[in-house]
Amino acid sequence: MRTWFITGGTPGGFGMAIADAALEAGDRVALTARRSDELRPWATEHGERALVLPLDVTEPVQVRQAVTAAEDHFGGIDVLVNNAGRGWYGSVEGTDDVAVRRSFELNFFSVLDVMRAVLPGMRARGDGWIVNMSSVAGLRGPLGFGYYSAAKHAVEGVTDVLRQEVEPFGIKVLVVEPGAFRTHAYSGFADEPVRESVAAYRPMLETVRAAMIAQDGSQPGDPVRGARAIVGALGESHPPHRLVLGNAGYEAVVEGFETALAEVRAGESVSRAADYPPGERRPGA
Repeated sequence: MRTWFITGGTPGGFGMAIADAALEAGDRVALTARRSDELRPWATEHGERALVLPLDVTEPVQVRQAVTAAEDHFGGIDVLVNNAGRGWYGSVEGTDDVAVRRSFELNFFSVLDVMRAVLPGMRARGDGWIVNMSSVAGLRGPLGFGYYSAAKHAVEGVTDVLRQEVEPFGIKVLVVEPGAFRTHAYSGFADEPVRESVAAYRPMLETVRAAMIAQDGSQPGDPVRGARAIVGALGESHPPHRLVLGNAGYEAVVEGFETALAEVRAGESVSRAADYPPGERRPGA
């Protein structure tokens, strides 16, 4: 029986779907949320196998308190799912600095804080899983979401390095890239008007906002199936390093990688010509 620690457990989101899938598999779950009272009825349904904890992941003290509470309650954390996050839209040029930093605090730096709080216990036991919820936007930047995409790219990069660092301690690492899933993530766009300091980008952002509102409730991705895929991946004999979820997301990621690879290969001669020729001594050597 594994113990899961999951951030961003808002009802209707991926966090709760993953928690349900883990409980379905016979495991135990510590589910966290800023408004944890909303999760009390859910916890009551699952008895001793479910623990609800209040947590604003952008507050490092709260992160350490929540991790300690889960470890004390269950005896340790076997699987961390860094799920808390939010997408802000705006132009790269016109988004104000406060919004940019807020996006990175939630979507990147909080991921680091939670991992750093959980890893000591995993290293001591010589076992564990880190699951970082990224996005297709972490591999292909969607128009209007430059800073959200940048934060998710940062998650991708740090996850790739972390995987190498913790492998000697028996800890495995998975990054998950969902596409468009039918969660609460889209519901806020209707109440969030375009705030843009550069007028030239407003038409583009109005189009982006309208598209997000139009998709709400009809996204093709099923959070239940997606969550079960994540839980299942951890049990594979050769678990993947990354897991793209959703048909459209899969197609977008494959197309992006193939296009990037073709561009790199097209510039092969230029790339290789940037080295010193074989046998030539460096100046001053």
